[in-house]
Amino acid sequence: MSQTPDSAVRTYIEQHRAAFLDDLAAWLRIPSVSAQPDHAPDVRRSADWLAAKLSETGFPTVEVWPTEGAPAVFAEWPCDDPGAPTVLVYGHHDVQPAAREDGWDSEPFEPVVRGNRLYARGAADDKGQVFFHTLGVRAHLAATGRTAPAVGLKLLIEGEEESGSPHFRALVEERAQRLTADAVIVSDTGMWAEDTPTVCTGMRGLAECEIRLHGPDQDIHSGSFGGAVPNPATAVARLVAALHDERGRVAVPGFYDGVVELTERERELFAELPFDEERWLRTAKSRATHGEAGLTTLERIWARPTAEVNGIGGGYQGPGSKTIIPSSAMVKLSFRLVAGQDPDHVEKAVRAWAAEQVPAGIRAEIDFGSATRPCLTPLDHPALRSVARAMGRAFEGPVRFTREGGSGPAADLQEVLGSPVLFLGISVPSDGWHAPNEKVELDLLLKGVETSAYLWADLAENWRPTD
Repeated sequence: MSQTPDSAVRTYIEQHRAAFLDDLAAWLRIPSVSAQPDHAPDVRRSADWLAAKLSETGFPTVEVWPTEGAPAVFAEWPCDDPGAPTVLVYGHHDVQPAAREDGWDSEPFEPVVRGNRLYARGAADDKGQVFFHTLGVRAHLAATGRTAPAVGLKLLIEGEEESGSPHFRALVEERAQRLTADAVIVSDTGMWAEDTPTVCTGMRGLAECEIRLHGPDQDIHSGSFGGAVPNPATAVARLVAALHDERGRVAVPGFYDGVVELTERERELFAELPFDEERWLRTAKSRATHGEAGLTTLERIWARPTAEVNGIGGGYQGPGSKTIIPSSAMVKLSFRLVAGQDPDHVEKAVRAWAAEQVPAGIRAEIDFGSATRPCLTPLDHPALRSVARAMGRAFEGPVRFTREGGSGPAADLQEVLGSPVLFLGISVPSDGWHAPNEKVELDLLLKGVETSAYLWADLAENWRPTD
């Protein structure tokens, strides 16, 4: 275990708490909304502000990297031990749109502390979780007496995550040599609950498509032609009905090829979480659970691939009736992917499956969007164990493990850099990401600082990637 004195770390953090929160508030005042063109200068100002603060923190190399959209910030602090691992921390400095009239109790870009909570857009997603690393590395140096981190430390903080990271993959590919790392730590995530610290071990990927079916060259009379020519709306309905089997499994042949199955240990760890299914259903605004048979809800949304109908349409949609056979119909599908699945293979499988479902006389067009690969870090990976130990020291208790059902740019880092992705976040569900009155719990934010302070020495002492 790392010998960084816990008391020294905590004393340093407490001594610098006020200045740290003042700096964070200054950053939060910059309305870096990447989705709104009017705020493009603010996004640039946010990048420049962070770059200056990272230089002040001590990073000897700090650069603002332009993209075709919003700029990213890169920082690097080499380690004096050539055998130590190099770690890349990922986050983002852009934020969601926010306005007082959306339901905020205060101005979204004027940070306010009420009780032990800091309210502002970006407080949790993601400026607060990026910024805790600045005080964390300083506490690490102060407590250990080092002049450089115990690991090679890099940061990549992008400016377009809230707009779908449209230029992120190209940036990572272009700058891959500069970004080389033995592990990636994503600080754009959260924990199960305030009293249940957790580390995320993986995220699902995503593939999505639109299928358009064309029948007659125009809408035609259902009395004159019905029952004698194929109906594209009926064909879409049958295609959707064939998407799953009676046990809730995706019925596309080859869809499950390569899927990394849950281990019994992972099932046990999921089961340890205090999951209230009725409360979860209320959050989902739903009245019953559903999905692949033989699995729990958490297993379904974290560790199993899915196929969902996101939209379906065709034919007359107005009031009353219009007795036609429509000329076309469509369906939008999305597929959440898990470790071991290849989006290209899934696309080929879906195309082949759809072709089998379409009757003669119906022409099909299928368009796939860009895919996101899944990522998963094994429970026994040394870097993951270090993250869990560091968080356990900060929270003074056991740390459990989760996964995320959604997708994000972390998979691009894993695929391009060939490095395992780990997640270190302290946000909780009540923080209200993307919602009015977004906040961060100050006690948890400082636990993030403390975790960061312990992590670098723990990684250096317990992991030699070249071994």
